Amino acid sequence: MKQRIVTAVIAAAAFLPIVLYGGWPFVLLTYLMAVIGLGEALRMKKIPLLSAPGTLSVLMLFVLLIPERYTKAIVQAGYDKLQLILLMVLLLLVYMVVSKNRFTFEDAGFCTLSVLYVGFGFHYFMETREAGALFVFFALFITWATDSGAYFIGRSFGRNKLWPEISPKKTIEGSLGGILSAVLIALLFFFFADLQTELPQLLLATAVLSVAGQIGDLAESALKRHFHIKDSGAILPGHGGILDRVDSWLFVFPLIHILQIVN
Repeated sequence: MKQRIVTAVIAAAAFLPIVLYGGWPFVLLTYLMAVIGLGEALRMKKIPLLSAPGTLSVLMLFVLLIPERYTKAIVQAGYDKLQLILLMVLLLLVYMVVSKNRFTFEDAGFCTLSVLYVGFGFHYFMETREAGALFVFFALFITWATDSGAYFIGRSFGRNKLWPEISPKKTIEGSLGGILSAVLIALLFFFFADLQTELPQLLLATAVLSVAGQIGDLAESALKRHFHIKDSGAILPGHGGILDRVDSWLFVFPLIHILQIVN
């Protein structure tokens, strides 16, 4: 527990000021975190990041992550992001042929889905920051409130397992406690910050985001359980890897745009 707290404090001290500052430092940090997260996902499938499919996956990720305000150069060249991503997918299939099926169609599909899984979450992380640091902190705080509320309420009152086949310790009571905690944080943001959102819409969206964050957590747990590993990595002592820390974000940040909390 002590190691987890120390790591969390150090990480927050480095991470939060960059989020607040924004600009190129924030973009570079996001790209770095995304590459590490992608590397953790590929490593589960025993695909090295420093390999032909790993390199193609990173290039695909870089394209997907390009912030919308920087896509003008691609458009002026007569292309769009989707075309470049499809090119990378085709090259993965070419490598499948060149490798004489040592790199399989399943491997190519895993690489592609891993890029989409990691890439969309971090892309919308940057797009949310573009809309304002307030929206990033809103998403982060309701995610953290969901995790903390689910942990403490589940530990105190949890009796009914939520999804024991994937995460044996999570309970229905804890899940509901996480949603309630997120809603309380949303109320604080509504009264003390200007999210420019009506209260009923904000509370409903917060409940959906809280559930989505918990599903993101379960999705990564299912992925790790499938590959029989405990943590996605070891870059954060006491916490595991990048994916272990951002699994909820990868669902929350795209949804915060879909739900039009950020316009």
